[in-house]
Amino acid sequence: MLQGKTIVLGISGGIAAYKAATICSRLVQAGAQVRVVMTASATKFISPLTLQTLSRHPVYLDTFDEFDPSVVAHIDLADSADLMLIAPATANILGKMANGLADDMLSTTLLAATAPVIVAPAMNVHMYAHPAVERNMAVLAERGVRFVEPGTGLLACGYVGKGRLSEPEEIVLAVQQWFASKTELEGKSVVVTAGGTVERLDPVRFLTNDSSGKMGFAIAEAAANRGANVTLIAARTTAPQVEGFNVVHVESAEQMLEAVLERYDSADIVIKAAAVADYRPVVQASSKIKKNEERLTIELERTTDILKTLGERKSHQFLVGFAAETEQVERYAMDKLVRKNADLIVANDVSKDGAGFNVDTNVVQVFGAEGLVESLPMLHKREVADRLMSRIVQRMQARAAGEAAK
Repeated sequence: MLQGKTIVLGISGGIAAYKAATICSRLVQAGAQVRVVMTASATKFISPLTLQTLSRHPVYLDTFDEFDPSVVAHIDLADSADLMLIAPATANILGKMANGLADDMLSTTLLAATAPVIVAPAMNVHMYAHPAVERNMAVLAERGVRFVEPGTGLLACGYVGKGRLSEPEEIVLAVQQWFASKTELEGKSVVVTAGGTVERLDPVRFLTNDSSGKMGFAIAEAAANRGANVTLIAARTTAPQVEGFNVVHVESAEQMLEAVLERYDSADIVIKAAAVADYRPVVQASSKIKKNEERLTIELERTTDILKTLGERKSHQFLVGFAAETEQVERYAMDKLVRKNADLIVANDVSKDGAGFNVDTNVVQVFGAEGLVESLPMLHKREVADRLMSRIVQRMQARAAGEAAK
């Protein structure tokens, strides 16, 4: 899995730096080419010679150390990376990464890198919980940086809490899983819907909702990162555009239904993350409605239930729906799963802080035919999307294995 891959291992200055030797050794044993960059502080905890011996490559310490005059070291190093792994990552290097600082070899290489980044934080429990550190990690997560969560236990400083570097085996496994995930959905067609549909009253007014499309965009990106051919059908959104997949713009619920059905037969996975209007005006005025009376009565009619329609037509597709609720989340999610013949329902209580519309985080519960499958804490929507895609892949693989065994 790691054969022929180049991993740039960044080591920053914390007591956990000694574990980097084991991480380096494990990666090399797995077939990776490991290029090590150390901060000056890291060399106080572990010798560069140790990492040079284990990696079988020179260790980079200073931006101005140029081993090969034909290239600029930090650019060449950044360009060579299939993956950047920072382990351990101190609060200091996280701050530099989040704010674009480049004052040493490691931070300069990170700023020049276009490869994906995995970070394994390690620090004192109070530092890890500091608002500045939490904010820096949130910024990095928003940019697509993946984290290997630190463990909880006795820290070198004497405190007991969260902040201990994950074990080398866990970090190497995270690297292996990242490379494995790149081809999990290769050859598969994935359709994702996002944003809030618009139902017009007249040329200047419309009914819509608060959906930003961020969750749908994150899911589309997570699927594309696994090698899928992704089409995102987007209604009204405020989320920034992401490269790597085809985007089809629609406005109304009816237009979204048509766009999804057009691609449904060839789709392997359909994820309905859009907030679709349940009602639309019976009459759409051709010109602006003028202010005449004290009251204005607008008659609404039901829109077509897209998820229900897809469930009724489902043959081979893996169908996932979303349920934004404000009460009795499990009851409504399971009811929706059964009535609409979905394979999974992702439900959240949008009345909770950090779980509603127009925020970067979400708090979700995933339901399947057996009931609650997984309950996720507040996470960045990119992380929620990544975990959801992992769950979908697991279920599709299990389904394929079951069918093959028949």
